[in-house]
Amino acid sequence: MKKLIFSLTFSLLAISGHAQEKLPSKIFWDNLQKHCNKAYKGKLADYVKNDDFSGKELIMHVISCEPNEIKIPFHVGDDHSRTWILTFENDLIKLKHDHRHLDGSEDKVTQYGGTNPNPGFENFQMFPADLETSQRIGYASTNVWWITLNETTFTYNLQRAGSDKKFTVEFDLTNEVPKPQNPWGWIK
Repeated sequence: MKKLIFSLTFSLLAISGHAQEKLPSKIFWDNLQKHCNKAYKGKLADYVKNDDFSGKELIMHVISCEPNEIKIPFHVGDDHSRTWILTFENDLIKLKHDHRHLDGSEDKVTQYGGTNPNPGFENFQMFPADLETSQRIGYASTNVWWITLNETTFTYNLQRAGSDKKFTVEFDLTNEVPKPQNPWGWIK
């Protein structure tokens, strides 16, 4: 009888352990958390022609890592207005864009983004525009953002459905750079 109970207990542990495997979204999240308090230099992908970003230093700084929220300011030269806010909830990742003025007040175009509708891949998360984005910025209703992450590179990407224009900035995770100033309106 003891052998049967041990065997059943071991089988239940094995089954529950198998069910506890990490989802791709959690693996992605955990890998991104490894970069907390680090900053990296980026560059526009070769095909991107964006005069607002061209020739400027591009820095991402994983400034804040909470269990369910990661804040990543994206510095473009002397412009410290952009922060990507990622939230992990119900095994899904949400991306929002927080845009601020120099005085810390919110820009009128802010808090847009979306939630990955599924756990995605451990190195790729996609964020189609959500209802809030559609209501705030009608022209962004068909936006899709995605982030890729591997051992050497973090990319932030945007494409609008129906448009051939695509935006990609690539960050070299193998070369940490000095942390930039806090983003505008930063409150930890």
